[in-house]
Amino acid sequence: MLSRKVWHVTPRISQEASQKLAPFSPLAAQLLHNRGITDLPGAEAFLGWDERLLEDPLLLPDIGIAISRLQRALLDGEIIGIFGDFDADGITGTALLAEGLENLGGKVIPYLPHRVKEGHGLSSQAVQAMHEQGVTLIVTVDCGITSPVEVAEAASLGIDTIITDHHTPLPEVPAALAIVNPKLSSSVYPFPNLAGVGLAFKLVQGLSEHMGKPWDERLLQLAALGTVTDVTPLVGENRYIVAAGLRSMNADLKHGLKELLRLGGQADSVLDTESISFVLGPRLNAPGRLEHAMSSYNLLRASSHEEAVPLAKELDRMNRERQELTSKALDDAAGQIDQSLPSDHLIFLWNEKFTPGIVGLLASRLVDQYYLPAVVVALDGDLGRGSARSIPEFNMASALEECGDLFIRFGGHPRAAGFIIQKERLPDLRERLTIIARRELAHLSLQPTINIDAHVRLTSITGANFQFFQQLAPYGEGNPAPVFITKGVKVMDAMRLGAQGKHLRLRLKHGGALWNAMAFGQGEAWQDKTDFLDVVYSVGLNQWQGQESMRMIIHDFRLAERPSGA
Repeated sequence: MLSRKVWHVTPRISQEASQKLAPFSPLAAQLLHNRGITDLPGAEAFLGWDERLLEDPLLLPDIGIAISRLQRALLDGEIIGIFGDFDADGITGTALLAEGLENLGGKVIPYLPHRVKEGHGLSSQAVQAMHEQGVTLIVTVDCGITSPVEVAEAASLGIDTIITDHHTPLPEVPAALAIVNPKLSSSVYPFPNLAGVGLAFKLVQGLSEHMGKPWDERLLQLAALGTVTDVTPLVGENRYIVAAGLRSMNADLKHGLKELLRLGGQADSVLDTESISFVLGPRLNAPGRLEHAMSSYNLLRASSHEEAVPLAKELDRMNRERQELTSKALDDAAGQIDQSLPSDHLIFLWNEKFTPGIVGLLASRLVDQYYLPAVVVALDGDLGRGSARSIPEFNMASALEECGDLFIRFGGHPRAAGFIIQKERLPDLRERLTIIARRELAHLSLQPTINIDAHVRLTSITGANFQFFQQLAPYGEGNPAPVFITKGVKVMDAMRLGAQGKHLRLRLKHGGALWNAMAFGQGEAWQDKTDFLDVVYSVGLNQWQGQESMRMIIHDFRLAERPSGA
């Protein structure tokens, strides 16, 4: 029952800091303080997640130019091409922008590229195809900032381009009519962490307000989907987008999403960020990984139950196929990994058996398993299409930029990135990334860390404190669900569940409180006849068939040094 994870407990809030949050309980004040909220106005804004969190869209770079050009296109009846990326962020952003512009009377043609045939970013093939359909204005979603050649080609054909992209710009930016990106060095926008779909929403919001027309709040359903699946921080403006989007979903869910939830076994559940992350997101991403992302776009735009049903079934089928391919790829990857791997401080694999749609998932699984940066490349003839995932200690985007001369195309974030490269250059890339990883990581003791909000007794996480935990939601990146530690918990009952006893169900007692708990994926760590544990966990609501109950999810556990409060 040995855990590799480091337990890091946040220092206790000072008495002075606690007094500034005096109306809240000591535990509630600790949780707010841990999230950088130090006064009552900040707490009110965070817990209220109302429109005060929305920033002024006119502060975004070039948005005035973009709004003027879009308004002219609407008035003149121009055909507007919307080019989005093929992941859930790009798909939802494309659907949101298309719906928002159509609500204003616009004529739009959506375009999502094929992952293998076209790859990430605006392509010459897409520009030509939209030109042939009469497009005179292209708006990109979640991409475009690294496509100067394609933007120039569009201009040569008489097509203006508006780029909306949240990725970090390279030194050379495209000569587009407008670049709406809060990460530009010239930006004064106060919230730089919008997802691609968030920027699409801001463009619709700004255009609608400029034209004196209301924007449809149901657009926030799409914005919430993309924001959560792209793992952007759920603070500030993103907190409003996701919370308001979930509120809209639970009141009047779009037809396609309703069908996806039904197929995922959550037809009667109240939606939250977990529903998006584990039910909706994977199914929306599946077509872009295996076939074509337009299937997901069509589902999001479905206007009736009858239209949505076959589309949802197709997405569900592709998601099952994606799961099978990922499992097989993990087996293939295991054969390439040997005992000397940790000394390299980096996992770097390529294989003809890997497919471009699952290399990112495979890299993520390897990071979880080994706690090392992972690069996985699918071979396609003379090309390699790679995805890279990383740990907090290693900035993958910076590492790839150091190797930029090797790529045909690359880009991404510190924890997730991708590239296209000539197959013959893969050994050079592996060597150079390995050198960078050794430089950055050799002096560190790499162990996954669990950040813990507070030591508590089980009796203190019920009642008013439990209600406060619900107010802190929506949870996600940047605002994780509170994590607690309780020591010396009595084990009343334990049972392994699932295939090969992979999961663990426990009944725990401490200080007179009894809790049912689940420890997913931790069955192998359990030792029979264990009496007392130190447990690290989160609590929440379990909703099933209209019934609600409190639940405990255990993140890690160890043998207790001594019983306490049982």
